[in-house]
Amino acid sequence: MTHRRLVPAMLAVLLVLGLAACGEKKEATGEAADERVDLVLDYLPNADHAGIYAAMETGEFKRAALDVKLRTPSDPSAPLKLLASGKADLAISYEPELLLARAQGAKLVSIGALVQRPLTSIISLGERAIRRPAQLEGKKVGTAGIPYQDAYLKTILEDAGANPDSVKPINVGFNLVPALLTKRADAVLGMFWNVEGIELARQDKNPVILRMDEIGVPTYNELVIVAREADVRTRGPVLRRFMRALSRGHEQLKQDLDTGVDALVKANPDLKASLQRAQVKATLPVFFPRDKTRPFGYQRRVDWQRYTQWLEENGVIEDAGVGQRAFTNEFLPGEGI
Repeated sequence: MTHRRLVPAMLAVLLVLGLAACGEKKEATGEAADERVDLVLDYLPNADHAGIYAAMETGEFKRAALDVKLRTPSDPSAPLKLLASGKADLAISYEPELLLARAQGAKLVSIGALVQRPLTSIISLGERAIRRPAQLEGKKVGTAGIPYQDAYLKTILEDAGANPDSVKPINVGFNLVPALLTKRADAVLGMFWNVEGIELARQDKNPVILRMDEIGVPTYNELVIVAREADVRTRGPVLRRFMRALSRGHEQLKQDLDTGVDALVKANPDLKASLQRAQVKATLPVFFPRDKTRPFGYQRRVDWQRYTQWLEENGVIEDAGVGQRAFTNEFLPGEGI
């Protein structure tokens, strides 16, 4: 955790608490120093982070009296570890990864959904493409070897009335695209429809995409913003200001995609602006709740319960009770006390 100057930070917190008594919370203003927030992304900057970068680019975090520093992880398993060990303030991770971490004793909680629905997909190509889950029978399916994704495949096949024993899963690690292009696998489970799916389509590979929540897997939030339970109790004003600024960043993105795309490309020069624009455009609807009356980041309790119960039923976790306090909506715009 980075060192903070105590007195200005306390003044900022007291100011926000005072404003809270007058209705909906407002950002801290005045002479107090901005509060430092280290945010670890789940991966290298990509379309899923466009709203974060839009908030950075348009100064929304600054207006919320926050000094947000973005960090990229050494590997996808690192963000929650860094957060739990106190080496970051917030982390972007996956709902299933958060639940697995909680099952192992990590005191972490989601304070908002960044991506409201599953991005994980089964993707196949061209004339040999799998257009219905039942067509997976007798096929080789590449996976990243993640336990809950193996459970996805089993659920999908059973839901389609197919024989799971007839399908040969192949652990290709994170080499999902090469496995598909070289025909090592007939289909792969684990790529995102909004990232690799869009890229393959632009390369005229004719991908056929089957989304998890449309073929039998209970819906879940692909990406969530995670904090420590201790900070949920003690740094509420900071978390609330962060979520408000992030919400405004996504509204800016909705108005102008290039606000986020240009900032993404600046942060990761390996990205192609035209491809990022297409990916961000595809992702934009799932940044927001289906229920338009709910605020950005809203998490549905029934969805968390169903998904956690599914994890238990499929032997991924031992006790669905780990999901009971795995998330909170109290820091979202218009929510909480």
